[in-house]
Parts: sequence; structure tokens; C-alpha cells
Amino acid sequence: MDMKTPLSLALVFVSVFAVFCFDHALSTTVTYDHRALVIDGKRRVLQSGSIHYPRSTPVVWPELIRKSKEGGLDVIEAYVFWNYHEPVRGEYYFEGRFDLVKFVRTVQEAGLMVHLRIGPYACAEWNYGGFPLWLHFIPGIQFRTTNDLFKKEMLRFLAKIVGLMKEEKLFASQGGPIILAQVENEYELVEWAYGVAGELYVNWAAEAAISLNTTVPWVMCRQEDAPDPIINTCNGFYCDQFTPNSPSKPKMWTENYSGWFKSFGYPIPHRPVEDLAFAVARFFEMGGTFHNYYMYFGGTNFGRTAGGPLVATSYDYDAPIDEYGFIRQPKWGHLCDLHLAIKHCEEYLIRSDPTHQQLGHNLEAHIYYKSSNKCAAFLANYDSELDANVTFNGNLYFLPAWSVSILPDCKNVIFNTAKVVSQRILAHTTTANKLILSATSWSWYMEKPGVWGNNSFTESRLLEQINTTKDTSDYLWYTTSINIMPVQSKEVFLLIESLGHAALIFVNKRLVAFGYGNHDDASFSINEKISLVQGNNTLDILSMMVGLQNFGPWFDVQGAGIFSVVLIDPWNNKYDVSAEEWTYQVGLEGEYLGLDKVIHANSSLWIKGSVPPINKTLIWYKVSFLAPQGNGPLALNLTSMGKGQAWVNGQSIGRYWPAYLSPSQGCTENCDYRGEYDSTKCQKNCGQPAQTLYHVPRSWVHPGQNLLVLHEELGGDPTKISVLTRSGQEICSFVSEDDPQPADFWIPNMGFGSRSPEAQLTCEQGWHITSINFASFGSPQGNCGAFSVGTCHANILSIVQKACIGEEQCSVPVSTANLGDPCPGVLKTLAIEAICSD
Repeated sequence: MDMKTPLSLALVFVSVFAVFCFDHALSTTVTYDHRALVIDGKRRVLQSGSIHYPRSTPVVWPELIRKSKEGGLDVIEAYVFWNYHEPVRGEYYFEGRFDLVKFVRTVQEAGLMVHLRIGPYACAEWNYGGFPLWLHFIPGIQFRTTNDLFKKEMLRFLAKIVGLMKEEKLFASQGGPIILAQVENEYELVEWAYGVAGELYVNWAAEAAISLNTTVPWVMCRQEDAPDPIINTCNGFYCDQFTPNSPSKPKMWTENYSGWFKSFGYPIPHRPVEDLAFAVARFFEMGGTFHNYYMYFGGTNFGRTAGGPLVATSYDYDAPIDEYGFIRQPKWGHLCDLHLAIKHCEEYLIRSDPTHQQLGHNLEAHIYYKSSNKCAAFLANYDSELDANVTFNGNLYFLPAWSVSILPDCKNVIFNTAKVVSQRILAHTTTANKLILSATSWSWYMEKPGVWGNNSFTESRLLEQINTTKDTSDYLWYTTSINIMPVQSKEVFLLIESLGHAALIFVNKRLVAFGYGNHDDASFSINEKISLVQGNNTLDILSMMVGLQNFGPWFDVQGAGIFSVVLIDPWNNKYDVSAEEWTYQVGLEGEYLGLDKVIHANSSLWIKGSVPPINKTLIWYKVSFLAPQGNGPLALNLTSMGKGQAWVNGQSIGRYWPAYLSPSQGCTENCDYRGEYDSTKCQKNCGQPAQTLYHVPRSWVHPGQNLLVLHEELGGDPTKISVLTRSGQEICSFVSEDDPQPADFWIPNMGFGSRSPEAQLTCEQGWHITSINFASFGSPQGNCGAFSVGTCHANILSIVQKACIGEEQCSVPVSTANLGDPCPGVLKTLAIEAICSD
């Protein structure tokens, strides 16, 4: 981006001024009217993005927020996670990744504002929706309804967080960055299940929030019956048709899904940026003034924080900033251009309601007037197939299908949602340093199936898992004995039914079956023919959780674990083992021994050898490794493993399950962005694991030896694990003479002047352009990563090299004056491929 332009200089001044104001604790008043939030008496048009502080580390918070600000955001939106802030009733934790105050201050230091979603229900694909499990064990409690016990605990936590923010002077009225707060979360989706008690609960939650006197507006997202003065807001893939429940409230969008979350056993979701930009532009076209991306940075579900069932460890979300903190192009760049275009219209958007003008079938304009002869306009083609030419104010405009053009002066188009001119990054050619872990350095510990300790207990029934483990572990052993008399058949069918999420079945200490559910239905059954011996036989079932449920009516009482065990002989006689005596053991022996801890790295429990056992169930592995050089994040490639958990230097990087492949059908090679999007529309990686790379923050490793511990449940080959780090990227640009000039070139009342479109290339901070792999001006063919010279070609390699080599960012004007004219009278395009490296 050219920092010498007047707009850029103005934005720098505004940012510096904002930081100055925050640092000097100047009081800010935040109210609202029917058009917008009103900050210090002025309506504001605001772009926001969600970043969940525990899904990254404090070391990288400043960089994530910097990239968000450079992408055009004004506000950072964040949930507050009750279960980690109050793991034991009355005992609070606000340290490390959960240092909420530090995160809010980091946003403030960057000159951005905060929308704090206190909830305390979060959903967020977070374990138990953010509720602490101890809440579940309060006798007589019912969540999210008119229940005095729940309301007392909820109000106590709301007051704790509001009090902490006040104590640290973080609300806008105190000179802090918090301009909005949220109570509850998407309750409208489940309110029907609670009846009248649900309606009363909504009113109580609103009153409770207001009573805390935050001095900033409260919102309830996706809550049509939110009582005044609470603002009800929209969540969804599209919110242009949303109308607040009162004419006095502004049109706000708190969750615009930039993609979707990953689940084990599912393809990878992808939302094209053309559709995402279309949705945003339509929202502002139709009167919206506050918009938030869910997520702008998704991050990682470290440890056992992932919700369920079966939510993956990666929470990348196809967001503009990827899981590792790198900018995702062209999504980040295209949205940045969109934000600039909308910012150019802000003075018009806050002055009036839009005037509608029909331009044809599925074609319309919305005009915002500042005065009778000054206006900004949005031209929309919401047809999912047909491009169109439209006439507006006497001028002809081309509108691709499913697109919006933005005209800050009602004349010049500075942005079209379907024309992506920002650079692209070729993810599959991103360079990586691999460090193969040495087979000679491995140690291991084999667990035996079944009960392992003296803290086991017996019951003459099958127990529900969550109430038994209290979520202290993913694992619960169910063990019983089966006695076979001489006259009985030794060949029987074993029928096991489970509420979820997965289970290993051992008969006489031998693995006979593995069953599992999926994200949409965690329950499953196993019907396996087994061979028993005369006399006593042992049946050991290891039931495994993969994240507690986080969404749905009464989700807090949804169970897990084994609920039926039946033997069926060849004559179809059934023997129900469910009511027999069962012995239970919570957790694994390795967990009890602390094998994941650094302090036990040299324990004599570990077996050392030149070659570790592979493809074994219930085995712990340990190895030391040197981290690749550099400052960037690391990733473990666990493709060779089955299912389990991993730790680096005692820090849990989460659950892994690369053995669970997604269905082979349902993905598209080239996704058409046109038409309404849903999470299944543009899926990738069918027939592949949802996740093979697992994020290791750089701050979790150190110079010298680092400890990797894995607990493998199914069987895998740890010698094929590798440690990766990015050391560069391949970027490309494809810009034509008739593409819009960059939005930051626009100068109010002056337009673009004589500026032409530009190919802009930018490396990640700290990397530089080291080589140009392709450069052609004319009619280049193909796509990024596979460009070729067309029939019209000017060899402009030396021009691009001179402008870009050694630079962190560069731009090349797309004009014949700069690049020559290899074919007069023909529309020409500039294509460039470049390598960034450190």
C-alpha cells in the first residue's frame, strides 16, 4: 500500500490520535440511534473482527491485532470463556493465554476498540460452550432458563468480568477501548425449547446486564425479542435483509462467517472471498453500519478446549488471518480494499437512510445523499448466474453476477466485490523447513487395556461418562467379566451402543473393534463377532470423549459413553451385560503417571530403543528434537499417526485424528462463488483427514532440545512425524487495464486522477522478494502457479525485478506507458509470480 497517499496519511494520523486518546484516558461516550453507534456524538461505520485470545498466545497478540488494523478493522470482538476463567467455583484464572486484561490493553495500544462478548454462554465450538462443568453439578440447576441457581451464578460471573474491566478502566467512558458488551448468545435458536421460562430468562438477562452499569450499549445477538435498550443483532452468512426489532436501534451484524469450523471426519470448509465481500457490501448497501467477521483470526483449540462433538484442533475458519498468524490472500487483501471503499462512503452512510432504485431484474441501487447533489451509491446484481450492464445516473456500468459495485461519488466505481485484484498466495507451494525426528531417540510406554489403579470403583450398571469423569479426562474404562459355560457357544456377536464419542473394545486384552460417531451425531453402535473361551472372559471398553457438546437446547445435560452391551449367540439368544457388575477407571494410566510432563521425561518408566514399536494401540511416545531456526510458528505433521493427543514441552497442542478420513464425495475442484453460500458448498480435501498439521507456537519451544510426547490410541508410525516451519511463500498478481485502481488511490472530490491499476505484491513482515518466476504483460494464460505466455506478450521481467527484488512490498502500474504496448488496441493484463523468503 502506498503510504504517501493523502488517505493513508490521514489514517496514520487517526491511528496515532486514537492511541494518544486511549493512553491519556480520555472519556468516550457511546450511545446509538436508528442508524449507527454514536461515539462522542458522531455516528460511526465500523468494521470488526473476532479474535479469541486463548486460541493464540500473548506473544503474537500484537501482530494479530496489527494485521487486523492494517486490514481495515476498527473493532476487535472477543468472547469471555467462563470455564477457564473460573475452573473451580470462586477461584479465578487470568494468566497466560487467558489474560483478558492484557488482551484488551493490547487492542487499546493498537488504537482499536473492543466488543466484549461476556455471555457467559459462548458456544464458539468451545468445550461445553464456555460453561464450567462444576456448574452442572449444583443440585437443582438448569442452564439458560428461569432457574434461580443458574441466574445467581451467571450474574455473579457477569459482575466479576464487568467489575474487572471497570477496575482496570477499560470501558470507553473510563478512557478504555470497550465500546460494546454482549449478554447471552444466539438464545433465539433454542428459546422454543424452554417455553415461557425462556422468554422470562431473556428479559432477566437483559435487566441483569443493564444493572451492571457498564456505560456502553449491550447487545444480544440473534435475539429478536431482546428488550429495550438491548440491541438485537444479526448472525449468519448474509444479513442484508435483517431489521432490528425497534426503529430506534441500528442495524448490526455480529457474526459474518468468514468460513466455517473443521470437524474430524469432515471435508475442509472454504468460503470464496467474492461471496464474503458481496455479503458485506450488501449489508452496508441496505443500511448496516456495524459489521463483524467471525472469525478474522480463528487460531487453535489447544489442549482440550475444542467443543464438540469432534471439533478439530485447528480453528482456522478460513479466516483472513490463518491459524498460524499469516495473512491469507486474496481474502485479506480483497476485504481490505472493500473496507477502504466503504470508509470512503462513511460520511454519506451516516447522514441518511438509503434511497432505493430498481435497475432491472435482480438489479438495484441504493443511494446515500449527503446533500442534494452529493451522494454515494451501491449498485448490486444479486442474480446468481447472469452478468448485466446497467444505466445509473446516465452512465453505463458492468455488474458481474452476484456482485456489488461501490461508487463513493455516485459516478466512479472504486470496488467491485467480484473483481479480485489483490495478490494471491499459493498455499501448496509455501516453502517449509522439515526436521525429521530421529528413530534412535524415541522412548515409549505401553498401557495395558483395562483397569490400572486402586482408585477404580464398581457399579451394577452402565454409567454415563461425563457425570463420571467430570471432564477431568477424555477417557473412561468400562470393565466386566463374561463367564462361558461348557454348553454355551464361544462364538457370539457383541453389540455395543454408545452416546459417543468413540470407543476401543478389548476382549481378553485383545483389541477387537473400534467405533466412533461424527460431529452431527456422536452416537454409534458396534456389532462385532467375537470368540470367547470357556470360563472367565474379560471385556474392557475404553470410551473416549472428543470435546463436550457446546450448542443446542439443554446441551448441558447431553450424555456420552456406553449405555448398552448385549451378547447374541448363534441361536439369537440375547444376554444383556448392561446390568452386570462393571468396574470403572477414570483416565489413562499414563495421565495418572504424568507422562506428558517435562519433569517425567527421564523417568525409568520409559523404554528406550533404536526402533520404536509402530501401529500399536494405547502407547505413549517420547522424543527430543531441535526446533527449526527462525521466529515463525511451527507445525507437527502427524499424517502417519492415528488418533490421540500431543504435548510439546508439557504444553498440550490438542487432539489429533488423521486416521479419520472425510467422505470421498462432496468437494468441488473450482467452486462457483455465485449464489447463496452454506458451509457445505465449497468444501475441499474430500477423502482426506480434516487436519494433518498441528500448530506449535514458537514461544512454546526454545533453543536446544525440546520434548515431544504423544499418546497414540489407535496405532501409527511416529518415526514419520516431521516438524515444519515456513521460511517463504510464492505470491502472484493478475491485474488488467480495466480493473479498478486500488481503493487507497481514491481522493475525495478528486477521484483517481491519472492513476492506473496496479499489481501490488507484499511479503509477510520480515520476508523479502528474492526472485521473480514469471512476468508477462499482454494476454498471459492460466492461473496463479501455472501462468504461461499468451499470443500477446511483453517481456517485462527486468522492469518487475527492478521494482521488486529485495523489497518487502512493491507495486507495478498496469499501463502501456510503464510496460510498453505489445499489441495496440487489445485489452492487456499483467501477471507476476514472485518468491518471498527470509
